[in-house]
Amino acid sequence: MRHRRRFGVLLGFASLCYPLSFAGFPLGRSQVRPQCCLAASLSEREAAKRQLLGSIEAFQGALNRTSDLSIDFGVKGGELDKKDRAPANLLSSGAFHRASAGLGDCAEKVVEDAERLAKLTPLEKPLEKFGTAEGKACPLHGAWRLLFTTAADATFTKNSSRGAARVCNVVDAVAGTVTNCIDFTDDSKAPAVECLRVRLMAEAETPQRLGLVFRFVRARLAKFFGIPLGKRRLTLTFPVPGPLLTRVITFFTRRAPPKPFFELLYLDDNLRVHKTGQGNVFVQEKTTLPPYL
Repeated sequence: MRHRRRFGVLLGFASLCYPLSFAGFPLGRSQVRPQCCLAASLSEREAAKRQLLGSIEAFQGALNRTSDLSIDFGVKGGELDKKDRAPANLLSSGAFHRASAGLGDCAEKVVEDAERLAKLTPLEKPLEKFGTAEGKACPLHGAWRLLFTTAADATFTKNSSRGAARVCNVVDAVAGTVTNCIDFTDDSKAPAVECLRVRLMAEAETPQRLGLVFRFVRARLAKFFGIPLGKRRLTLTFPVPGPLLTRVITFFTRRAPPKPFFELLYLDDNLRVHKTGQGNVFVQEKTTLPPYL
């Protein structure tokens, strides 16, 4: 049943254009904007980074000790918010605390340390040169491995129907694209969907904010309708019907859906903290490029 559910949700995801990790929609409240702290010393930043990474390590330890955090597809599975069908915030919704008090406390500490580090961000204009021929000089350019998030749609646990996964994010600051990469890692259960690639166009709307537009979802399959493909793999690409979907939503709600974005709170050569429109926090570190982009 796992492969049927995952394949079915993949089709639904491609049709509905939900922001699978690293993106968010605004909720109508003011956004936290990072204040550049050029005067902060390197030692201050490094100490704050060590503290944040230590808190993330404690969070991961608490997560490994609990089997009560299980995020599955849709609203019932805890992936999407009941009110607006946007990615749920596992901290503000209480999901981390319901799984275990220790896990919730650790998550709060990570967010607290991330906000403290954001006050020491060294770059006044982190998105300078993004989307230009000189984009490789933008610190955001490259592959980023997910270390921590409060976003349910980017949280994968082995005790759920979605299964465990490695999650990263590849930014091409020359082409102006972002690719969200999900590689399922539970080989013992032979998942039908081996990996997902979600491509978005990106544009710097402010010196810290990156606006996003979904383009397509690409799935690499190890099974097709339950039939194992052996060593072969089948790749399916689903274009995201953004303009049509926007027109339909606008017709029925009489208002255009907000555009997804994320706000960079901290960025240096190897660590990144950003916040989405829902207030979901992501902490990522530079990594090597994943396969099958």
